[in-house]
Amino acid sequence: MRYFISFLLLILVSCQKNIVKKDINLINGYWEIVKVEFPNGQEKVYKFSESVDFFKLNDSLKGYRKKLVPQFDGKFLTNEVNEKISISFNEDLVMINYATEFAKWTEIIMKLNDDELILSNEQGINYIYKRKKITNE
Repeated sequence: MRYFISFLLLILVSCQKNIVKKDINLINGYWEIVKVEFPNGQEKVYKFSESVDFFKLNDSLKGYRKKLVPQFDGKFLTNEVNEKISISFNEDLVMINYATEFAKWTEIIMKLNDDELILSNEQGINYIYKRKKITNE
């Protein structure tokens, strides 16, 4: 089953515009999840997301992702837990490698541009994000 999902992901990635190293910095910033697509075709649409993902990469393509909870005054609450991330390239695949003290996992970047980010995990679940515009930075 794992090989089937990997094969399916490879086919999907080959249909996408290749993400190149210079595009990776587009991931920096705030992202709000809008939809999750499951391998069986089901979808979960988020009309409102209770949290925002903040990505920060340095020039060596290492950094962190942090979960933030927006407040009414425009500020964010966080639990101060940073998931360490690094970007790796394997042929046409661009992957985000995550690490916490409890787990390690990888997601494939399926699409990345100024406004949209699509990540796919090993189970073939796709997470579709839109860029969150922050007005009081």
